[in-house]
Amino acid sequence: MGSATAFHLARRGVSVLGLEQYAIGHDRGSLHGLSRIIRLAYHEHPDYVPLLRRAYTLWRELEAAEDVALFETTGSLEVGTPDGSLIAGTLAASDEHGLAHELLGPGDLVDRFPAYRPREDWVAVFQPDAGFLRPEASVAAHAAAARGAGAELREGITVLNWSATGEGVVVETTAGTYSADRLVLAPGAWASQLFGLPPTLFQATRQVVAWFQPTAPELYSRERFPVFIVQEDGINHYGFPPVDGAGFKIGRMHHPGQPVSNPAELDRVAGEAEVGVLRSFVERVFPGAAGPLLDAQACLFTNTPDSRFVIDLHPDASNVVVVSACSGHGFKFAPVIGEIAADLALDGHTDHPIDFLALDRLLPEAA
Repeated sequence: MGSATAFHLARRGVSVLGLEQYAIGHDRGSLHGLSRIIRLAYHEHPDYVPLLRRAYTLWRELEAAEDVALFETTGSLEVGTPDGSLIAGTLAASDEHGLAHELLGPGDLVDRFPAYRPREDWVAVFQPDAGFLRPEASVAAHAAAARGAGAELREGITVLNWSATGEGVVVETTAGTYSADRLVLAPGAWASQLFGLPPTLFQATRQVVAWFQPTAPELYSRERFPVFIVQEDGINHYGFPPVDGAGFKIGRMHHPGQPVSNPAELDRVAGEAEVGVLRSFVERVFPGAAGPLLDAQACLFTNTPDSRFVIDLHPDASNVVVVSACSGHGFKFAPVIGEIAADLALDGHTDHPIDFLALDRLLPEAA
């Protein structure tokens, strides 16, 4: 979100300084892991769909401008019981916004995508326009585009504190103090520390994903195996065909989900039990992918109480924009969120429909 915001501000001709506490594209937060799903029929909330449409356009523009492959179309499959939140939400978003999709029964699913071993009570929704993004390359492309548009991006600088008045902002860092007219805060898992808002609104948690070597690799090529979300007994699992030489990737939303009080001290080594939960699911649903473990990694989700994003002006400082708490499903929105954050920073408002992401929904009502 930060690199995208820096780009969208710089391309409008304003002076931009971006500060990153690690290196751009680091693996200590929420962005690494080779692949992120992107899809239009959004089961989480149909109001995300207009933002996704704009994100699709901006991803393609960024690819063309930086001459890099970021977005691969594979289609996607949402799989689960017809009355579950995943299928019902996907169909509701598809119907409300007229999105291309197909509803498949379990037999049709196996006929078209033989890697699956679905339960008899499962159905699937196929979205042809979905696929995956390369997150590390995407952040690098946004950063390169920002610098190309005139932004100055500095790495290895940690923000310690900030303050704002009607005249401007002051940001204290490990490299000194900076002053500016306006500030955008996009700190990811460090939101509870930097926003100056109730910390319970932004809970960082541990997330583990794993890559397995398929024993039937012909079933898992991106031509035959779309990205997926499978809802089993109310829990969503997500995954990808092998990307850029890696294996079959699998994650379980909010797994293991333990709170992380200090993001800088996250144990990034995935435990045997954490990986075992993922392997058990793969063995049940994708037995041809349940080969040797190739890799497993831990990262961070930053969750709000309702799992929706926060994109808004700070309630105590109208020249400060807060962008965070994407609750494990935000990466695909990065370019449009960057555009929105630029709108808010420069104009104090945006034409994008983001009322459902406003901060005040999470704050106690004033007495």
